[in-house]
Amino acid sequence: MCEHKKGRTLDFTADEREDGLDVGSMLRQRGISKRLITKLKRCENGIMLNGSHIRTIDKVRKGDCLSVYLEDSRSLEANADINVPVVYEDEDVVVFDKPVNMPVHPSIKHQGDTLGNCFSAMYPDLTFRPINRLDRDTSGLCAVAKNAHSANVLQGTLKKVYYAAVCGKIEKDGQIDAPIGRVGDSIIKREVRPDGQRAVTDYTIIKGNEKYTLLRIILQTGRTHQIRVHFSHIGHPLAGDDFYGGDVSNITAQALHCGELEFQSPVTKETVKVTSPVRNDIEGLFL
Repeated sequence: MCEHKKGRTLDFTADEREDGLDVGSMLRQRGISKRLITKLKRCENGIMLNGSHIRTIDKVRKGDCLSVYLEDSRSLEANADINVPVVYEDEDVVVFDKPVNMPVHPSIKHQGDTLGNCFSAMYPDLTFRPINRLDRDTSGLCAVAKNAHSANVLQGTLKKVYYAAVCGKIEKDGQIDAPIGRVGDSIIKREVRPDGQRAVTDYTIIKGNEKYTLLRIILQTGRTHQIRVHFSHIGHPLAGDDFYGGDVSNITAQALHCGELEFQSPVTKETVKVTSPVRNDIEGLFL
């Protein structure tokens, strides 16, 4: 039996199409996953109908109010000394503007200096559930779900736009369609290889000079290091990305920034658009 802590309550009013459905079916139609429904069934008052306890096999009628309580708990060590700007927040999602040189998740080498540790300090009763993950040296917008329902609904739905400064002069807009796989036995490094997974990157030119080109990039697929690998493959590695052959003489961190996010609110269904300006060190390559 679950003891209630801080969490999020979602209320759903049954409409004509849901009249006569069982509770479980209505919740699944409203985007609540089977896994979460199973968890809610174990919690006292996890699922309520018109203010009273209800079973998932019981029926709902038009106008009934079905409520679910999304309990949560902190999953990572809190570090209140980390300050990451919040550019958007509602009851279900928070979007951070992550700086360079900050991992999203803790690892062996990074135990208390991550976005997750910052999140845990800001929301001590919530589990850290990032929807899009950025490399340590990639800056920009990172969305985090505040509950399991939002994480489930938003997974794979975010529309992202990246900005990157690549080495060399690119003459026209284009698309890179080249499969990506691991380099040998490496856990981290990737390369374009025939037996890799299909990866597609679209790019348009914003501006450039003789040494660098600033691009607006949209990914059709989401492979590890996709942008970095693809542009290295065509002879234009990211500036500052020495791991994939980029020039580090004018910038010390990879010139890659997630500058736009768009998603539909998991509860209100309203469209949310968030932007973040390109970093000064990237813009400085074109002064």
